[in-house]
Amino acid sequence: MRLIPFIISLLITCLLIGALSKQWTIGGKKAPAFGSFFSPQHGFWQNAEATDHDFSADLKFPQLGGKVEVYFDDRLVPHVFAEKTNDAYFVQGYIHAKFRLWQMELQTFAAGGRVSEVIGEKGLEHDREFRRLGMVYAAEIAQKEMEKDPEIKAECDAYTAGVNAYINSLTESTLPLEYKLIGYKPELWSNLKTSLFLKYMSYDLASHENDIEMTNAKSYFSAEDFAKLFPAVQDSLDPIIPKGTPFEKQKVFPVAPAGVDSIYFNSKDVAINETQKADPENGSNNWAVSGSKTVSGAPILCNDPHLGLNLPSLWFEMQLSTPDFNAYGATFPGAPSVIIGFNDNAAFGFTNGGRDVRDYYEIKFKDDSRKEYWFDSSWRATTFRVDTIGISGREPFIDSVAYTVFGPVMFDKSYSGKRSLNDKYYAVRWTAHDPSNELKIFTLLNKAKNYADYSAAVTNLHTPGQNCVFACKDGDIAIRTQGDWPAKWKGQGDFIMPGTDSSYMWQGMIPQDEVPFQYNPERGFVSSANQKPVDETYPYYIGRDYPPYRGITINKRLGDTTKFSPESMMKLQTDNFDGFAATVMPLILKNMQTGSFNADESKYFDLLKNWNLRDDIGAKGATVFEVVWQHFEDTVFNDEYAKAPKVIMRPHESTLAEALLKDSAFKFLDDINTSQVETLADNITAAFKQAALDLKTIEADGRLDWEKYNGVGIRHLGFIPQFSRLNLKTAGGSHAINANRSNHGPSWRMVVSLTAKTEAYGVYPGGQSGNPGSRFYDNFVDQWAEGKYYPLWMMTKAEVKNKSVKWKITFTN
Repeated sequence: MRLIPFIISLLITCLLIGALSKQWTIGGKKAPAFGSFFSPQHGFWQNAEATDHDFSADLKFPQLGGKVEVYFDDRLVPHVFAEKTNDAYFVQGYIHAKFRLWQMELQTFAAGGRVSEVIGEKGLEHDREFRRLGMVYAAEIAQKEMEKDPEIKAECDAYTAGVNAYINSLTESTLPLEYKLIGYKPELWSNLKTSLFLKYMSYDLASHENDIEMTNAKSYFSAEDFAKLFPAVQDSLDPIIPKGTPFEKQKVFPVAPAGVDSIYFNSKDVAINETQKADPENGSNNWAVSGSKTVSGAPILCNDPHLGLNLPSLWFEMQLSTPDFNAYGATFPGAPSVIIGFNDNAAFGFTNGGRDVRDYYEIKFKDDSRKEYWFDSSWRATTFRVDTIGISGREPFIDSVAYTVFGPVMFDKSYSGKRSLNDKYYAVRWTAHDPSNELKIFTLLNKAKNYADYSAAVTNLHTPGQNCVFACKDGDIAIRTQGDWPAKWKGQGDFIMPGTDSSYMWQGMIPQDEVPFQYNPERGFVSSANQKPVDETYPYYIGRDYPPYRGITINKRLGDTTKFSPESMMKLQTDNFDGFAATVMPLILKNMQTGSFNADESKYFDLLKNWNLRDDIGAKGATVFEVVWQHFEDTVFNDEYAKAPKVIMRPHESTLAEALLKDSAFKFLDDINTSQVETLADNITAAFKQAALDLKTIEADGRLDWEKYNGVGIRHLGFIPQFSRLNLKTAGGSHAINANRSNHGPSWRMVVSLTAKTEAYGVYPGGQSGNPGSRFYDNFVDQWAEGKYYPLWMMTKAEVKNKSVKWKITFTN
């Protein structure tokens, strides 16, 4: 009789083991295997980090050539002292993996189109798009180029070995929490993954284009209306390189094809609708002032790249000290070197170049097999890349992508990218596909002592193109709009181009000696804020619609007679003045017809009228302005766009502002659906009345204060709310120097004064650890939200007994 209860107990035990070992789908989402996840020995409990956790250790790795000592300060910033340079990169890889492994792998999975392997079929659309864009193809080309360089290959090999040394040390209990939640394990790192990560940054910073939207707008509007809506020149432009600066003599003369007016500019073909795009607001601020404009007499360099706000953060703060260099700053988990920072002699930083280096060409295939395409009066053989996309929970997806002389055919009849038309073939030409060795710039900048070193370093940057700012203790300051920039004829690449012959291909790159730069300008400062880099005297076409307003504000502030200090630079970097609002508010107030306002409308108008043009905490007027301007743009343009294709270009905000400043009877103010002729006052007043209805709802929801409406938050990369920091009480806005909005903003603020003993400050919105169970996961967030900074300590070996040193890891062979 005892056998029956035993058998029943055994069966129940087996069922429980099976149930707890399986990943169940609950509410449409995969839950972790509960047995391992809740295991006291191996589960999420092991990721809880005690406040007195000891990070110290003595580690041995045969790959090392000498001794490396890493001192962690009270913010968990590692100060790495290596006897041999490549050992520093090994340890950098190890430490990046120790604190950010899941983030590193997630980013390379996203870049390589492998998200479906983890999250299943819902990641397939993303994976197909990234494979078809040629992300892996580009990374493979870049890896070959990097590994041709013995110094960079050795650097990458050491970094990869360090990452893998940490991965190989992991046990089930020490796996990062997200692996346990999602139910997978890390794979070994490779140099290709580092290359993929760098291409992911190229996607983020240099893949934005409006070819499809512009093509649809050209097809929808008359040539006259198109020219009004999308002017090539911004009246308000204060370029990176000041107006009137002479440029080098032109060496490349791009020629527009015969018949370009009828075939290209006046064609009325409607293009496809498009899939996800990189954030067009990925920008930044940087500037450097010479000693003539500072209290100390030494240059000051400032940089705050505006990128997505995530936890874990994009950045990891670090010092690398070797016999060859001593550098401190923000590093990328996933790549070696310091990316934005300073060394014993100089400082360096970046903003996004923002130019269009990704164009589409319409391909004519012989038939649906896509084996041949028409090019230069003959049928050319197509090459194919067959991708096997793994999908968790189902069979892999096989995708076949045709490659042409332009690049991969991203859109074809098998892949629509959720577009409305599926009968055309578009190949993508992107500079990120070209051979490049992007790591070289950072390796050399970490060592740079002077302007000559900076010049030799920055020319190694191809994609993403950046505005590279520099200052050194010699007193020099400089900025260079560096990248591989196509030499285009006017209008080239604004629309989808014919791909049947070579006449529409890029005809070369802008020579490096014609890339715009400034070196020790007379005005005593250099700056960039993603505005157009040059005026119309520059001989090459570089597109339209750059954001002008932050640049105007920065140049005005730097151009006054004030002597700057690190403290005043930190204040400037977190300034909340709204330059766009300052431009258009006089128009709004002058043309508002207040006579018919009800009580609510009058209340909101008073808030707007009395607003000080600053996106400060508690600024209700900033919220009113934002909502009113949104409604004003809709009131002006929605009637013309009512029957437009779903995906179409809308005018840049500066277009409407500048048009009204020149012409208060701007054509598009008139509503084409009414018999009367609407005026500027009619439009502004109607927009305000509509905005007041929204504002009443916003106020009822308790979101009228600017910081609540703007809703800045730092979201976990896995979109887990419990691991995020949402609805932060912080100031700033899209048109302020402090360019905070929703999930985007200053991802690393840095101010470096190049006095004899460098004085530097910085902060980023996150923490050094990627472990949500660590006190170092988000401990910088509040400091960042308040606009405060930490001193950046360039430690010396003589300071090992400093009270700021809390832990030490020794690496030996």
